Amino acid sequence: MMTLAAATTVAPAESTQQALGYPSLFLLVLIGALVPVVPTGALVSSAAVVAFHQTAPFSLALVFVTASLAAFCGDAALYWLGRRGMRSRNGSRWLAAIRSRAPEERLARAQEKLADHGTAVLVLSRLVPAGRIPVMLACLMADWPLRRFVRGDLPACLAWAVTYQLIGILGGSLFPEPWQGVVAAVALTLLIGVVPGLWRRVRERPAG
Repeated sequence: MMTLAAATTVAPAESTQQALGYPSLFLLVLIGALVPVVPTGALVSSAAVVAFHQTAPFSLALVFVTASLAAFCGDAALYWLGRRGMRSRNGSRWLAAIRSRAPEERLARAQEKLADHGTAVLVLSRLVPAGRIPVMLACLMADWPLRRFVRGDLPACLAWAVTYQLIGILGGSLFPEPWQGVVAAVALTLLIGVVPGLWRRVRERPAG
């Protein structure tokens, strides 16, 4: 009887989490794609930790689909807004926001890589911290049509969702409690985001 009662308690709790969690995850990742200040990778990893500890089938698959679809929709919308800004005589606040987050040296590297490797650069840009916006701006400046951009961005979003979901699964498998896995996954994703920037600063610091 106690086992049955526990099962009936867990099932509604998980269904409630799913009913609220997946739409929230979609909305937050979408906003993070449009406004690149939300740590979307940490959100996906945290959602994967929670899904890993759930008994409901396909929880991890739903996290993957939700995250990759939201990232793709956000990227496509931001690129469309950027193209409108490029065509407008006065620009737009969206284009200005993209430019403000793409330093000249990173933009120059993104343009070189885009010219050499084409859409493959989009996949790498999604996996490299702070790499998405410079490559997106390079695509805008190269006058890529939206159709060409989304063809390259779709596999990029899929690879991004898989990567951060695997981080969450790792965190969920190492710790018995979901909150412990969430803390570990968030710490790891933030570390991944910070280390490349620190390494660049060390390399660019003048000797002596």
